[in-house]
Amino acid sequence: MGMAEQSSKAARRSVVYPGRMKLSPKQKPGPAPPACARPLLVFMRGMLDSLNPSERRIADYILDDPERVLYHSIGEMKQRCGASVGSIVGFCRTLGVGGFGALKIALARELAGHGFAPLDELDGNASVFQRTFRLHAQSLKETSLINSEAVLKQAVRAFERARAIHIFSIGLSHTVAYAAYCKFGLIGLDSFAEMDAHMQLVHATKLRKGDVAFGISCSGQTRETVRCLEAARKRKATTICLTNSIRSPITRFADIALHAAPSEVNYFQAPLASRVTQLAVIDSLFAALALGRESRTMAQLHKVGGELMEHRAE
Repeated sequence: MGMAEQSSKAARRSVVYPGRMKLSPKQKPGPAPPACARPLLVFMRGMLDSLNPSERRIADYILDDPERVLYHSIGEMKQRCGASVGSIVGFCRTLGVGGFGALKIALARELAGHGFAPLDELDGNASVFQRTFRLHAQSLKETSLINSEAVLKQAVRAFERARAIHIFSIGLSHTVAYAAYCKFGLIGLDSFAEMDAHMQLVHATKLRKGDVAFGISCSGQTRETVRCLEAARKRKATTICLTNSIRSPITRFADIALHAAPSEVNYFQAPLASRVTQLAVIDSLFAALALGRESRTMAQLHKVGGELMEHRAE
Protein backbone atom coordinates (compact mmCIF):
# COMPACT_ATOMS: atom_id res chain seq x y z
CA MET A 1 0.00 0.00 0.00
CA GLY A 2 1.42 3.42 -0.99
CA MET A 3 1.87 6.31 1.44
CA ALA A 4 -0.86 8.32 -0.34
CA GLU A 5 -3.41 5.52 0.19
CA GLN A 6 -2.39 5.18 3.85
CA SER A 7 -2.80 8.94 4.33
CA SER A 8 -6.24 8.81 2.72
CA LYS A 9 -7.33 6.02 5.10
CA ALA A 10 -6.01 7.92 8.09
CA ALA A 11 -7.88 11.04 7.01
CA ARG A 12 -11.16 9.13 6.73
CA ARG A 13 -10.66 7.67 10.20
CA SER A 14 -9.91 11.05 11.78
CA VAL A 15 -12.98 13.03 10.65
CA VAL A 16 -14.33 15.15 13.51
CA TYR A 17 -18.00 15.99 13.23
CA PRO A 18 -19.57 19.22 14.55
CA GLY A 19 -20.30 19.17 18.28
CA ARG A 20 -17.47 16.80 19.07
CA MET A 21 -14.75 17.70 21.52
CA LYS A 22 -11.06 17.03 20.99
CA LEU A 23 -8.39 16.93 23.68
CA SER A 24 -6.14 19.98 23.74
CA PRO A 25 -2.35 19.40 23.88
CA LYS A 26 -2.41 20.16 27.64
CA GLN A 27 -5.18 17.65 28.37
CA LYS A 28 -4.32 14.06 29.13
CA PRO A 29 -6.55 11.27 27.82
CA GLY A 30 -8.48 9.19 30.29
CA PRO A 31 -7.29 5.86 31.64
CA ALA A 32 -7.10 2.87 29.35
CA PRO A 33 -8.76 -0.42 30.22
CA PRO A 34 -6.54 -2.94 32.07
CA ALA A 35 -4.09 -4.73 29.79
CA CYS A 36 -5.14 -8.23 30.90
CA ALA A 37 -7.20 -10.14 28.31
CA ARG A 38 -7.57 -6.95 26.28
CA PRO A 39 -7.87 -7.46 22.49
CA LEU A 40 -5.09 -5.29 21.04
CA LEU A 41 -6.69 -4.56 17.67
CA VAL A 42 -9.96 -3.50 19.30
CA PHE A 43 -8.03 -1.33 21.75
CA MET A 44 -6.10 0.32 18.89
CA ARG A 45 -9.26 1.09 16.90
CA GLY A 46 -10.88 2.55 19.99
CA MET A 47 -8.01 4.90 20.80
CA LEU A 48 -7.32 6.27 17.29
CA ASP A 49 -8.80 9.71 17.96
CA SER A 50 -6.64 10.21 21.07
CA LEU A 51 -3.30 9.50 19.34
CA ASN A 52 -0.75 12.07 18.22
CA PRO A 53 0.18 12.10 14.48
CA SER A 54 3.18 9.80 14.90
CA GLU A 55 1.25 7.26 16.99
CA ARG A 56 -1.62 7.48 14.52
CA ARG A 57 0.66 6.49 11.61
CA ILE A 58 1.84 3.46 13.58
CA ALA A 59 -1.70 2.39 14.54
CA ASP A 60 -3.05 2.87 11.01
CA TYR A 61 -0.21 0.81 9.56
CA ILE A 62 -0.85 -2.06 11.99
CA LEU A 63 -4.63 -2.00 11.53
CA ASP A 64 -4.37 -1.98 7.73
CA ASP A 65 -2.67 -5.41 7.83
CA PRO A 66 -1.73 -6.76 11.29
CA GLU A 67 -0.22 -9.97 9.91
CA ARG A 68 2.55 -8.24 7.96
CA VAL A 69 3.81 -6.58 11.14
CA LEU A 70 4.76 -10.02 12.48
CA TYR A 71 7.51 -10.27 9.84
CA HIS A 72 8.97 -6.76 10.34
CA SER A 73 12.01 -5.82 12.37
CA ILE A 74 11.66 -2.55 14.25
CA GLY A 75 13.85 -0.94 11.57
CA GLU A 76 11.50 -2.13 8.82
CA MET A 77 8.53 -0.92 10.84
CA LYS A 78 10.14 2.51 11.14
CA GLN A 79 10.70 2.66 7.38
CA ARG A 80 7.23 1.44 6.42
CA CYS A 81 5.11 3.59 8.76
CA GLY A 82 7.32 6.70 8.84
CA ALA A 83 7.64 6.89 12.63
CA SER A 84 10.82 6.88 14.74
CA VAL A 85 12.00 3.87 16.73
CA GLY A 86 11.30 5.82 19.93
CA SER A 87 7.73 6.51 18.84
CA ILE A 88 7.19 2.83 18.02
CA VAL A 89 8.50 1.71 21.43
CA GLY A 90 6.41 4.42 23.16
CA PHE A 91 3.31 3.28 21.26
CA CYS A 92 3.92 -0.32 22.37
CA ARG A 93 4.03 0.85 25.98
CA THR A 94 0.79 2.77 25.50
CA LEU A 95 -0.77 -0.54 24.47
CA GLY A 96 0.54 -2.15 27.65
CA VAL A 97 3.26 -4.29 26.02
CA GLY A 98 6.95 -3.94 26.81
CA GLY A 99 8.31 -3.32 23.32
CA PHE A 100 8.06 -4.15 19.63
CA GLY A 101 8.94 -7.83 20.13
CA ALA A 102 6.24 -8.18 22.77
CA LEU A 103 3.77 -6.41 20.45
CA LYS A 104 4.42 -8.96 17.68
CA ILE A 105 3.92 -11.87 20.10
CA ALA A 106 0.65 -10.38 21.36
CA LEU A 107 -0.55 -9.76 17.79
CA ALA A 108 0.33 -13.32 16.74
CA ARG A 109 -1.66 -14.76 19.64
CA GLU A 110 -4.64 -12.55 18.88
CA LEU A 111 -4.65 -13.31 15.16
CA ALA A 112 -4.42 -17.03 15.88
CA GLY A 113 -7.28 -16.83 18.36
CA HIS A 114 -9.88 -14.42 16.96
CA GLY A 115 -8.52 -12.24 14.19
CA PHE A 116 -10.60 -9.23 13.16
CA ALA A 117 -12.21 -9.22 9.73
CA PRO A 118 -14.04 -6.25 8.21
CA LEU A 119 -17.70 -6.65 7.25
CA ASP A 120 -17.00 -7.22 3.57
CA GLU A 121 -14.44 -9.94 4.38
CA LEU A 122 -16.44 -11.98 6.91
CA ASP A 123 -17.89 -14.21 4.18
CA GLY A 124 -18.00 -13.17 0.57
CA ASN A 125 -20.85 -15.62 -0.14
CA ALA A 126 -23.05 -14.49 2.77
CA SER A 127 -25.80 -11.93 2.31
CA VAL A 128 -25.46 -8.45 3.78
CA PHE A 129 -28.01 -9.49 6.43
CA GLN A 130 -25.93 -12.49 7.53
CA ARG A 131 -22.72 -10.45 7.54
CA THR A 132 -24.36 -7.71 9.63
CA PHE A 133 -25.48 -10.25 12.24
CA ARG A 134 -21.96 -11.71 12.32
CA LEU A 135 -20.48 -8.24 12.77
CA HIS A 136 -22.76 -7.66 15.76
CA ALA A 137 -21.81 -11.03 17.25
CA GLN A 138 -18.12 -10.21 16.84
CA SER A 139 -18.56 -6.74 18.37
CA LEU A 140 -20.37 -8.22 21.37
CA LYS A 141 -17.53 -10.68 21.94
CA GLU A 142 -14.99 -7.85 21.76
CA THR A 143 -17.04 -5.78 24.22
CA SER A 144 -17.01 -8.63 26.73
CA LEU A 145 -13.22 -8.82 26.46
CA ILE A 146 -12.48 -5.11 26.70
CA ASN A 147 -14.29 -4.55 30.03
CA SER A 148 -12.79 -6.27 33.06
CA GLU A 149 -15.00 -7.89 35.71
CA ALA A 150 -13.47 -5.57 38.31
CA VAL A 151 -14.49 -2.40 36.45
CA LEU A 152 -18.02 -3.68 35.76
CA LYS A 153 -18.45 -4.61 39.44
CA GLN A 154 -17.16 -1.18 40.46
CA ALA A 155 -19.83 0.45 38.28
CA VAL A 156 -22.55 -1.80 39.74
CA ARG A 157 -21.52 -0.86 43.30
CA ALA A 158 -21.65 2.84 42.41
CA PHE A 159 -25.16 2.50 40.95
CA GLU A 160 -26.34 0.45 43.96
CA ARG A 161 -25.17 3.08 46.45
CA ALA A 162 -26.31 6.12 44.48
CA ARG A 163 -28.84 8.49 45.98
CA ALA A 164 -29.87 9.31 42.40
CA ILE A 165 -28.58 8.35 38.92
CA HIS A 166 -28.58 11.08 36.27
CA ILE A 167 -27.99 9.84 32.73
CA PHE A 168 -26.54 12.27 30.17
CA SER A 169 -26.58 11.70 26.40
CA ILE A 170 -27.81 13.28 23.18
CA GLY A 171 -28.43 12.20 19.59
CA LEU A 172 -28.58 8.50 18.76
CA SER A 173 -26.93 7.55 22.05
CA HIS A 174 -29.93 8.99 23.91
CA THR A 175 -31.92 5.88 22.96
CA VAL A 176 -29.39 3.88 24.98
CA ALA A 177 -29.64 6.37 27.85
CA TYR A 178 -33.42 6.05 27.85
CA ALA A 179 -33.16 2.25 27.89
CA ALA A 180 -30.87 2.49 30.94
CA TYR A 181 -33.32 4.88 32.62
CA CYS A 182 -36.22 2.46 32.04
CA LYS A 183 -34.31 -0.58 33.29
CA PHE A 184 -32.96 1.15 36.41
CA GLY A 185 -36.45 2.44 37.22
CA LEU A 186 -37.92 -1.02 36.77
CA ILE A 187 -35.88 -2.35 39.71
CA GLY A 188 -36.52 0.68 41.92
CA LEU A 189 -33.42 2.82 41.34
CA ASP A 190 -34.01 6.58 41.23
CA SER A 191 -32.81 7.59 37.77
CA PHE A 192 -33.35 10.52 35.41
CA ALA A 193 -32.74 11.00 31.69
CA GLU A 194 -33.58 14.52 30.51
CA MET A 195 -33.82 14.91 26.71
CA ASP A 196 -32.90 18.60 26.33
CA ALA A 197 -29.12 19.12 26.31
CA HIS A 198 -29.30 22.46 28.13
CA MET A 199 -31.50 21.01 30.87
CA GLN A 200 -29.05 18.12 31.22
CA LEU A 201 -26.34 20.62 32.06
CA VAL A 202 -28.64 22.34 34.56
CA HIS A 203 -29.23 18.99 36.30
CA ALA A 204 -25.47 18.23 36.25
CA THR A 205 -24.76 21.45 38.17
CA LYS A 206 -27.20 20.34 40.91
CA LEU A 207 -25.54 17.00 41.64
CA ARG A 208 -23.60 16.37 44.84
CA LYS A 209 -21.64 13.70 46.64
CA GLY A 210 -23.67 10.48 46.72
CA ASP A 211 -25.18 11.02 43.26
CA VAL A 212 -24.01 9.26 40.09
CA ALA A 213 -23.61 10.98 36.72
CA PHE A 214 -23.68 8.48 33.84
CA GLY A 215 -22.56 9.84 30.46
CA ILE A 216 -23.08 7.83 27.26
CA SER A 217 -21.33 8.86 24.03
CA CYS A 218 -20.30 6.68 21.10
CA SER A 219 -17.45 9.00 20.05
CA GLY A 220 -16.57 10.08 23.58
CA GLN A 221 -16.28 13.58 22.13
CA THR A 222 -19.88 14.85 22.32
CA ARG A 223 -19.36 18.29 23.81
CA GLU A 224 -22.62 18.49 25.76
CA THR A 225 -22.20 15.06 27.38
CA VAL A 226 -18.55 15.66 28.25
CA ARG A 227 -19.43 18.99 29.89
CA CYS A 228 -22.19 17.38 31.97
CA LEU A 229 -19.72 14.84 33.37
CA GLU A 230 -17.17 17.58 34.00
CA ALA A 231 -19.75 19.68 35.89
CA ALA A 232 -20.91 16.67 37.93
CA ARG A 233 -17.37 15.74 38.89
CA LYS A 234 -16.64 19.26 40.12
CA ARG A 235 -19.55 18.82 42.52
CA LYS A 236 -18.15 15.53 43.90
CA ALA A 237 -20.69 13.24 42.21
CA THR A 238 -19.40 9.83 41.08
CA THR A 239 -18.98 9.92 37.30
CA ILE A 240 -19.30 6.91 34.98
CA CYS A 241 -19.03 6.90 31.19
CA LEU A 242 -19.90 4.41 28.46
CA THR A 243 -18.16 5.04 25.15
CA ASN A 244 -16.93 3.22 22.04
CA SER A 245 -13.81 5.40 21.92
CA ILE A 246 -11.02 4.51 24.33
CA ARG A 247 -9.07 7.37 25.98
CA SER A 248 -11.49 9.92 24.48
CA PRO A 249 -12.28 13.26 26.20
CA ILE A 250 -15.23 11.86 28.17
CA THR A 251 -13.00 9.31 29.93
CA ARG A 252 -10.96 12.18 31.37
CA PHE A 253 -13.91 13.16 33.57
CA ALA A 254 -15.06 9.63 34.43
CA ASP A 255 -14.20 7.93 37.71
CA ILE A 256 -15.24 4.66 36.06
CA ALA A 257 -14.90 4.16 32.29
CA LEU A 258 -16.92 1.45 30.54
CA HIS A 259 -16.30 0.64 26.89
CA ALA A 260 -18.31 -0.82 24.04
CA ALA A 261 -16.26 -2.22 21.17
CA PRO A 262 -15.48 0.31 18.43
CA SER A 263 -16.86 -0.50 14.99
CA GLU A 264 -15.04 -0.16 11.68
CA VAL A 265 -18.31 0.11 9.72
CA ASN A 266 -19.98 3.51 9.58
CA TYR A 267 -23.51 4.25 8.39
CA PHE A 268 -24.70 7.87 8.30
CA GLN A 269 -21.70 8.78 10.52
CA ALA A 270 -22.79 6.31 13.25
CA PRO A 271 -20.83 3.08 13.84
CA LEU A 272 -23.03 0.19 12.82
CA ALA A 273 -22.61 -1.97 15.93
CA SER A 274 -22.17 0.75 18.55
CA ARG A 275 -25.76 0.84 19.86
CA VAL A 276 -25.93 -2.96 20.09
CA THR A 277 -22.74 -3.15 22.15
CA GLN A 278 -23.74 -0.20 24.35
CA LEU A 279 -27.10 -1.84 25.09
CA ALA A 280 -25.31 -5.10 25.92
CA VAL A 281 -23.25 -3.27 28.55
CA ILE A 282 -26.45 -1.70 29.96
CA ASP A 283 -28.11 -5.13 30.07
CA SER A 284 -25.14 -6.67 31.91
CA LEU A 285 -25.24 -3.87 34.50
CA PHE A 286 -29.02 -4.26 34.86
CA ALA A 287 -28.75 -8.03 35.37
CA ALA A 288 -26.02 -7.64 38.00
CA LEU A 289 -28.00 -4.93 39.81
CA ALA A 290 -31.21 -6.98 39.75
CA LEU A 291 -29.51 -10.12 41.09
CA GLY A 292 -27.60 -8.16 43.72
CA ARG A 293 -30.84 -6.82 45.18
CA GLU A 294 -33.02 -9.81 44.33
CA SER A 295 -35.63 -9.47 47.09
CA ARG A 296 -36.17 -5.76 46.39
CA THR A 297 -36.20 -6.42 42.64
CA MET A 298 -38.88 -9.11 42.96
CA ALA A 299 -40.99 -6.88 45.21
CA GLN A 300 -40.69 -3.99 42.74
CA LEU A 301 -41.51 -6.18 39.73
CA HIS A 302 -44.52 -7.66 41.54
CA LYS A 303 -45.67 -4.16 42.44
CA VAL A 304 -45.57 -2.79 38.91
CA GLY A 305 -46.33 -6.03 37.06
CA GLY A 306 -50.04 -6.06 37.88
CA GLU A 307 -50.44 -2.43 36.84
CA LEU A 308 -48.64 -2.99 33.53
CA MET A 309 -50.69 -6.10 32.72
CA GLU A 310 -53.84 -3.98 32.73
CA HIS A 311 -52.49 -2.04 29.73
CA ARG A 312 -52.11 -5.11 27.51
CA ALA A 313 -54.56 -5.64 24.68
CA GLU A 314 -56.86 -8.66 24.88
